[in-house]
Amino acid sequence: MNETLFSQIQRLFERTYAQVGINLEDCLIDRTRSAQLSMLAGTSARELSELARTFLRRAGDQLYVGIYYSRWLIEQLEQHDPRAGLGDRNIRSLIMFVEELNHALHAALQFKRGVREIASEDFARNLELQAQVDTYLVLLLFVAFFRKTQRVSATDRRWLRFHLFARQCPEAFRDANLRGRYLETSKLAASYTSFLDTLNAVRRLDEIRRFHSLDYDGKKARILALMDSAAD
Repeated sequence: MNETLFSQIQRLFERTYAQVGINLEDCLIDRTRSAQLSMLAGTSARELSELARTFLRRAGDQLYVGIYYSRWLIEQLEQHDPRAGLGDRNIRSLIMFVEELNHALHAALQFKRGVREIASEDFARNLELQAQVDTYLVLLLFVAFFRKTQRVSATDRRWLRFHLFARQCPEAFRDANLRGRYLETSKLAASYTSFLDTLNAVRRLDEIRRFHSLDYDGKKARILALMDSAAD
């Protein structure tokens, strides 16, 4: 039986970090349920993309996760499967696909470690920063797979960075909190992934595992320290 793109990416993240303990595909929800949860999430949340969303709800010591992908997004990935090649036709769809899966996985891992403040702004920023870092690394793997040398060129990296970081428009959010969240995390992620690009595979794996273990303040401090070091 062929693995789905979803299960392959979940397995990649679990090999990198830790087993989440559930099949996140069981958390996929339909458009109707997504609309219901969006209404419950509040006014500001309605500014978020309707193409892909992750919903989290805590009830005591239970975490409930819902992952939504629009029919349009799934059709784009089916018609232009990134496992057959990554290009301008499917990179934006793949980014959205990976980021939402990543949100769900890291939320579950943090909950398993005892983190319960899932409604806090730091928790949201932590998930967003981690997702942008992890998505960049996944995109690198896809690009490298289709290169005869298995090496990613500087041109490839600029192209990935354009789609993952430069094309973001955090300023478009009317809600000041969302605007600040995406402005800050995209800047931090762009800086941190530039640092990761300087490491070999072994050092990079060790670094991202330590980075993953940090809370948002710890991640931010790590990146700012690297930026200060690079400026010296």
